[in-house]
Amino acid sequence: MAIWLTENSKVIVQGMTGSEGMKHTTRMLASGTQVVGGVNPRKAGETVTIEETDVPVFGTVAEAMDKTGADVSVLFVPPAFTKAAALEAIDAGIGLAVVITEGVPVHDTAEFRAHAEASGTTRIIGPNCPGLISPGRSNAGIIPATITHAGPVGLVSKSGTLTYQMMYELRDYGFSSCIGIGGDPVIGTTHIDALAAFEADPETEAIVMIGEIGGDAEERAAAYIAEHVTKPVVGYVAGFTAPEGKTMGHAGAIVSGSSGTAQAKKEALEAVGVKVGKTPSETAALMREIIESR
Repeated sequence: MAIWLTENSKVIVQGMTGSEGMKHTTRMLASGTQVVGGVNPRKAGETVTIEETDVPVFGTVAEAMDKTGADVSVLFVPPAFTKAAALEAIDAGIGLAVVITEGVPVHDTAEFRAHAEASGTTRIIGPNCPGLISPGRSNAGIIPATITHAGPVGLVSKSGTLTYQMMYELRDYGFSSCIGIGGDPVIGTTHIDALAAFEADPETEAIVMIGEIGGDAEERAAAYIAEHVTKPVVGYVAGFTAPEGKTMGHAGAIVSGSSGTAQAKKEALEAVGVKVGKTPSETAALMREIIESR
């Protein structure tokens, strides 16, 4: 199985008619995703032909869901308008909203995340993320679909680039689902959410978790693993050489004093039995050993 995104998922794209939206909608369609519509109030009623597929454009998310049965939305919306787009998707009752946009103000994310949690209907992935892919089934976001194939490994990562690298490193085994959760200080879906879903998925045999400096998400994930995860987990923490007090790449990747260091995260994970690689390649080798031993 896959988690959250399957071959039956019907995807709409908010911002589809923009340059990034069009580019990645084309890629999603090429990978087999059921893209059933776009949303742009200024182009409602139009039809866009992408790779010989006619994709209708709707004025609102609610209309798109009503006409197509969509249950997933991917947001390619500029940062200033992301909150409004996300709130619209949540109010329409979309099941999964994948927010690709980088540079969304933290207070905006906090607002629409809280709204999603209160709705009890919508899962937010992102913002500032590559989305998620269930190889061979569906792809919602910007993850290249040709890196890997379906298999027994589940992957959750703060980093888009490291998501792609790990998919490539373990392409000989393949993945049930790969999820880039984003590296902002406030995000919708966490490592723990993904760990819980992979633990419940009968086709996921082992899990790779990629974290990075800043915050305490990995320490909290370690505590969750100790109590709730029975499947083998290997980890990688980016940022061992990052200088204190300097943001590295993601807005949430900043070390303050002894808090949020890669070493502290590594120790917390290893204390609960998670093998942690020093490099992505070493992490992949650790996972390879686990799979081969099973």
